[in-house]
Amino acid sequence: MTLAFYSIKNEKITAPPPSIGFPSYKYPDDTTCEMYDGVPCENDVTACCYNTDKWCPSDNKCFYDNGAYPFGDQSHFTDQMTNAYSLTPFPNAVVFNWANIFVLAFGNLAALDFQARCMASKTAKIATIGCAIAGCLTFIVGIPFAYLGSITRVYYGPDSARASFETDSCHIGLGLPTCARWLPDQDGFLKYLTNEVPSFLGTWCLIGIVASSMSTCDGAILAMGTVFSHNILRNAGYFFPYISQDFIEEENLITVARIISVPFTIASAVIATLYRSSHSLGATGYLLIVAFDIVLASVVVPLFGCFYTKKPSSLAAFCSIVTGILARVILEFTLPKDGYLLMPFDGHEFLDYGAAASTAFPTFFDVPTERHWDPSVEGEQCEQSRYNDWTGIDSLAAPIVALIVFVFVQWLERDKPFFTFAKDGIMGETKLFHCLYHFYLEDANKSFCFVLR
Repeated sequence: MTLAFYSIKNEKITAPPPSIGFPSYKYPDDTTCEMYDGVPCENDVTACCYNTDKWCPSDNKCFYDNGAYPFGDQSHFTDQMTNAYSLTPFPNAVVFNWANIFVLAFGNLAALDFQARCMASKTAKIATIGCAIAGCLTFIVGIPFAYLGSITRVYYGPDSARASFETDSCHIGLGLPTCARWLPDQDGFLKYLTNEVPSFLGTWCLIGIVASSMSTCDGAILAMGTVFSHNILRNAGYFFPYISQDFIEEENLITVARIISVPFTIASAVIATLYRSSHSLGATGYLLIVAFDIVLASVVVPLFGCFYTKKPSSLAAFCSIVTGILARVILEFTLPKDGYLLMPFDGHEFLDYGAAASTAFPTFFDVPTERHWDPSVEGEQCEQSRYNDWTGIDSLAAPIVALIVFVFVQWLERDKPFFTFAKDGIMGETKLFHCLYHFYLEDANKSFCFVLR
């Protein structure tokens, strides 16, 4: 947070301004022309062009950029969460952004490491106050830190000297017949921390990022070890008759949980080391979102039902969990996903880049008109396909389906339950799986075991 406030206060430019351009660059409006003391163009005298005498008098003293921001960039866009076209001429992943907010906000409610912190509180009031304080601190830390994105684009964005573009690419919305696709530097933010800010602040910011990542990892590993020991190993005797039912008791439960955490740690380290993904969200960071996505689809609805239903139905909760998981898995593989996280909205903004269309000049170059690119000419069209990625819809639809099933089953059991689940959980001696075992292997007459008593 200190780094964020330092950068916001001390950086003279907090977002890329309108492009200064390059020799023969035509400014898009009078405001930009006046900003950079533009001069009349040679070929189009009605337009205003880059002032070569002022900004590039010699090769050793030349100020120019790539013309990537004709009207400039902003540190934030006020309508970015409501308008799919707020970033014109670039696309805006508004649906995916909203889906991410719901996934991380509501999916976290059922995250084991977060629940463990609440359960460790002395009272419910303390847990509530702690959650409120943590939420406020999240906004206080997160919002200033988000401004570093636009500052990083100043140094490593498409208008910087370090920018690179794919030659074999065109885009009609950008007016570029070639070299249209900007290739972002995946390490741009890390380079900003190590090269553009004081070393002390950059170093401690990196340490903070690593520390927060480690905190998330060890909390998840501890939760997995504890739940696996308590909910699975402790009840193994009910599934396997050769394992004693008192194999794990209160006295040795903590020791078993610690031992089980070791293989989970090894597995986590292996996944983090070896997992690779071409997904636009990155590799292991995307897995974290997927984890909360799964939790949202499965157990968040029963969690709310437990607190906000007078007589919550165990069967409704069970059916809701199964339905949510099935819906999420089915939608994952049936909805179209091209990896760009952009819905197929209308407009040039939501067209993917095509192959290079022409060797002619873009229209913002001051060259004779016949040398400008005309995408309507046969053989010079930019063949582009529309983005078609419904990622996020599956994340939002799965809990809705789970909610419908929960409400429906809850309504069916409004008079009396179809099954009576034991109070100490589904894995007790009189529960379904234990009875099924005896039904098939010991006494076929114990059909009453099909009823959960």
